[in-house]
Amino acid sequence: MQGSVTMYSTTWCGYCRRLKTQLDREGIAYTEINIEQDPASAAFVEKANNGNQTVPTVLVKAVSGSESVMTNPSLAQVKQALAV
Repeated sequence: MQGSVTMYSTTWCGYCRRLKTQLDREGIAYTEINIEQDPASAAFVEKANNGNQTVPTVLVKAVSGSESVMTNPSLAQVKQALAV
């Protein structure tokens, strides 16, 4: 079993682009969901961020099966959450 990363983003988000570049460089696969095109995902992001559509919001499902939601995480934080 391996972990998974889902990144909730927008096309105009510079922080999203930076994190995607870092994940690509490290060979970490992720699924990207544009919250401007997916109302259910926008609602998930709002719930995770006290009503705000803050991106990137990242959902990490670790190898152990645990889940964590992070707002604008660093690459190190994503890698650490995956390894749990």
